[in-house]
Amino acid sequence: MSERTQVAIIGAGPAGLLLSHLLQLDGIDSVVLERRGRSHVQQRLGAGVLEQGTVDLLTQVGLGERMHRIGMPQTGIDFRYDQRSHRIDFANEIGRQVMVYPQHEVVHDLIEARLAVGGEIRFEASAVRIRDPHTEKPSVEYTDRQGLARTLRCDFVAGCDGFHGITRSFIPEHKRKEYDRTYPFGWLGILAEVPPAARDVSWGCHETGFAMLSFRTPTRSRLYLQCEPDDKPENWSDDRIWSTLHERLDVKELPPLIDGPILQKGVTAMRSFQVEPMHYGSLFLAGVAAHIVPPTGAKGLNSAVADIWVLWHALSDYYRKQSHELLNRYSEICLRRMWLAHRFSSRLCTMVHRFPGHGDFMIKLQRADLDYMTGTVTGRRASSENFTGLPIGI
Repeated sequence: MSERTQVAIIGAGPAGLLLSHLLQLDGIDSVVLERRGRSHVQQRLGAGVLEQGTVDLLTQVGLGERMHRIGMPQTGIDFRYDQRSHRIDFANEIGRQVMVYPQHEVVHDLIEARLAVGGEIRFEASAVRIRDPHTEKPSVEYTDRQGLARTLRCDFVAGCDGFHGITRSFIPEHKRKEYDRTYPFGWLGILAEVPPAARDVSWGCHETGFAMLSFRTPTRSRLYLQCEPDDKPENWSDDRIWSTLHERLDVKELPPLIDGPILQKGVTAMRSFQVEPMHYGSLFLAGVAAHIVPPTGAKGLNSAVADIWVLWHALSDYYRKQSHELLNRYSEICLRRMWLAHRFSSRLCTMVHRFPGHGDFMIKLQRADLDYMTGTVTGRRASSENFTGLPIGI
């Protein structure tokens, strides 16, 4: 069975759903294909901190009401080392802030908004092939939830299906280059039924390893510990987790962490990845289909939003004026910003984690980097600009 739309979007994560929402505002038809069911999509955990530009965009396009009602604005970040707190005040340095609002809440808002206007989100629809992506008449072959083979003809395909999706593979190998770095540690993440013990997201830079305190709601905290990359959650008892978190995050002048029930545990690998180009013919990659950043700096979801902002404007320009100019520059524009995001996230990783084989000299350099970032005007301003988000746009 064959059908047609203007833009076929593969993947119902934040990138794909946001693109569909934005295109609808400009009267451009789209169909979102998602291989998972709706409940799975809405429960996937992800980034919890939104940059100022992401918050502004979601607000401007009618997706901000719930975010502003239950999200938790953050005006700074606290680096804890040498038994002291070293706070960077974003609002004071550059007049900006971030918002703690988890990815699954963003996805919830997007799905509700799309369905409210009759948007086409086809769950349990597995895309299996992109036909003729190098031409102006591509199509997507997929299997629907009943197991029937279907073909979706379109003008453009947006690959928003994550790192393990199919879309990136349809850029021919001789046309694409992949950059990859795997870090020699992971993060053990927990969700705990305890109120946050601090007003700011706090990073513990300790001689035994990294730790982080974040939050999801006023009564639930999200915390992380540096661990071995192949570690298993079952290797960490609740007592071991809390004692290590106290060791790495508690400082003398601030209240200690609050212990409590741990609801979830999981280990996240730390990796940087980038494919170039992000565009091939009528196929455009966005978000994790094109790039992965380690969770330091919370750039994953925000980078996906930046990609989608550019793609939205490029597609709108095409349908308004039949101009390919922005479409042809899509990869160039996204990559320029994306490599700055890689730079920031990677350098943070290097600054705050203990690496195998690091000698005293490297440890001293890490400490000097922390002192420069938190203790100088230039360092605080630069880190505030990066944490709250580099400009989105053309």
